[in-house]
Amino acid sequence: MPQTPPFPVMYGSNGYNKNLYKAKEEDYEGLYYHENNLVSGSLEALIEHLVPTVAYFPDRTYIFTFLLSSRLFIHPYELMSKVCHLCVDQQRLADPQADKVQEKIAPKILQLLTEWTETFPYDFRDERMMKSLKELTHRLSTGDEVSLVKKKRGGSTQMTQTLIRKLTTLSQYEEALAKINSSVTDRLTVLKTKPQSIQRDILTICSDPFTLAQQLTHIELERLSYIGPEEFIQALVQKDPLDNDKRCFSDHKKASNLEAYVEWFNRLSYLVATEICMPVKKKHRARVIEFFIDVARECFNIGNFNSLMAIITGMNMSPVSRLKKTWGKVKTAKFDILEHQMDPSSNFYNYRTALRGATQRSITAHSSREKIVIPFFSLLIKDIYFLNEGCANRLPNGHVNFEKFWELAKQVMEFMTWKKVECPFDRDRKILQYLLTAPVFSEDALYLASYESEGPENNMEKDRWKSLRCV
Repeated sequence: MPQTPPFPVMYGSNGYNKNLYKAKEEDYEGLYYHENNLVSGSLEALIEHLVPTVAYFPDRTYIFTFLLSSRLFIHPYELMSKVCHLCVDQQRLADPQADKVQEKIAPKILQLLTEWTETFPYDFRDERMMKSLKELTHRLSTGDEVSLVKKKRGGSTQMTQTLIRKLTTLSQYEEALAKINSSVTDRLTVLKTKPQSIQRDILTICSDPFTLAQQLTHIELERLSYIGPEEFIQALVQKDPLDNDKRCFSDHKKASNLEAYVEWFNRLSYLVATEICMPVKKKHRARVIEFFIDVARECFNIGNFNSLMAIITGMNMSPVSRLKKTWGKVKTAKFDILEHQMDPSSNFYNYRTALRGATQRSITAHSSREKIVIPFFSLLIKDIYFLNEGCANRLPNGHVNFEKFWELAKQVMEFMTWKKVECPFDRDRKILQYLLTAPVFSEDALYLASYESEGPENNMEKDRWKSLRCV
């Protein structure tokens, strides 16, 4: 039964494929195919399709797509429980007379579990998931087939150890992130209480735009690497109307690493605006603007579109853009080109063209540097959100609209390729520490600094300046 994802997909306004019902569908025990593509099925049939048999192993694309999208309908631990029961019941793993069946089926089941633990390791932070995994792998490890299993996939012990290492690394990362966040304070508060502690600025830490762009890329790739594919789906999760369990998804792991990455974008934007508004002298502010333009241009060349957009966003914040005298001293030709590349018109056409070019470069890369693709993350989330909203999860007959999830998985799978890239640049701890922990101005503090640098020009600005000074 072919399972190749039907790309490209054409959806009508109601969220269903226009061509889906033009030809007779083929029905294989609750799974429906159109032109050899799996397009829909009942949840139970899709779960059964995930479990290997003696003569069958699911396509890797199907495994990823179903494990990704199934959490819209069922908890991962409930899915794991069903998979375990199907493995025991269908393959008769509990039958002591089934040694020959075990020899053939055990490596396949272990391979499925390995795919799950490697691609969605965060699912196993749930103790119920880990318990089911251990119970099933224990069954697989009893009998004559154990040596075959070890040869095939490194053994259940190795799989479990690899999973535990991943989860330990994640916990350490989250602890480090919490420590960084707790050390970050509002710059204005620091400035009022300890003026002497805030004399450093970005140019005293790093005056080379190429180096700063590389350090930004370090942060981007590290934070990307910890985002699990399921976080995109969990950010969209709503209760399935056909599920009567009111507790559905109430204990889901939040998309914390995804949220932390979005927060990093906002921090970088505010850091850029703070660095520009902070200097007292106009020529110093102009120098900082030109420096960040060069940093942004190098981010573009690297393929780091997220930092690029964060820098542009910071430079376009009102407290910065209103500094007309400062901008008058800046050579803005390079900035205009960058803004053109990230122009939101025509659904970010220019950016999407550049992203396709970077993706193609990555595919044919001869060096690790050429492999880097860091997308403008907020737009990626927006694309996934509109795909989810524009297409129904279930068809009118109650079946899962799997055609939609092929397309959803395609977008997330591309992201999975990007996040695995190792950063080729040397780390500079001093610069990284500054980028991650330097205090930044709040929005009000930015306006106050901006008005102090270049006075208010109209009554509205004067009123705002007056109210800010009174705080």
